[in-house]
Amino acid sequence: MPRLSARDERPLAMTLGAAAHAARTRVALTQAEVARRVGVKLEVYGRIERGRVFPSVPTLRRLCVTLRVPSDALLGLESEPETSPLPGERPTMRKLALVARELSDSQLKLLLLLARTLRQDGE
Repeated sequence: MPRLSARDERPLAMTLGAAAHAARTRVALTQAEVARRVGVKLEVYGRIERGRVFPSVPTLRRLCVTLRVPSDALLGLESEPETSPLPGERPTMRKLALVARELSDSQLKLLLLLARTLRQDGE
């Protein structure tokens, strides 16, 4: 399969970068959050969004999963990307989930106990 020339790759990288930026904004993630989830350095992700770097296929796949957008949308093959936050997902809930993923099992149990206690106080 022929490789894209640098001249042909640049517009595609710019299209992907703009679509990634728009999708990241829609799902309310920072560049740092996306970079961490995708497994690239923040500087690399910034270059992707600016259209200076085209990601590898595995990185593109992780980017699609993280941004909840089909690859066709990132590649400019779809007119409107279909990204939206999960139903009922609030930004604070997403931030709490990000922190919770890094907790140990015992810390998660304490967080769950605290959440249940707070819920009871609000009733």
